[in-house]
Amino acid sequence: MEIVIIKILIVVAYLFGSISTAIITCKLMGLPDPRSEGSENPGATNVLKIGGKKAAVITLVGDLLKGFIPVLAGVILGADELTLSLIAMAAFLGHLYPVFFGFKGGKGVATAFGVFLGLSLPVAVAILVVWLSVYYLFKLSSLAALSTALVSPLLFFYIDGSITYTITSGILSAMLILRHRSNIEKLIDGTED
Repeated sequence: MEIVIIKILIVVAYLFGSISTAIITCKLMGLPDPRSEGSENPGATNVLKIGGKKAAVITLVGDLLKGFIPVLAGVILGADELTLSLIAMAAFLGHLYPVFFGFKGGKGVATAFGVFLGLSLPVAVAILVVWLSVYYLFKLSSLAALSTALVSPLLFFYIDGSITYTITSGILSAMLILRHRSNIEKLIDGTED
């Protein structure tokens, strides 16, 4: 694959990731800006709290597709593992630091799942099972997200076997955990809801 095409794919992935599904959904549905209500995070969990299930599902699916579609495009175009990893990271960074919304984005859970789904379906299924299991037991989406972030690199290593994807998932998971600092503090204090 030519370097020019790779650069274009990476830039497009970042721009695609920069589209804030939460902000757009809330605006179109006449809901408050998720950056100024609830947890002030433009993500599906906060949209659920301020706007209900329909808005949250739209946000969740949109954020997932922001990660999945750019990686899928790379797969279709025959990109190698390193290029797909760079595309995945670009889409994820777009969600966290969106150029269209003052570089203030969400925590990246659904977008990370979208890129993982694009990189490896079996790993994505395993990640979903972990998330659902933890959520079922504790009813805390942040704890479920943190749990999946911790095990994602191990799942890529043992299920997929790709060192490149293992490293990529480790980087994305570390960033996701850092974005959940306030949730971690609340989990420790017992105040997370």
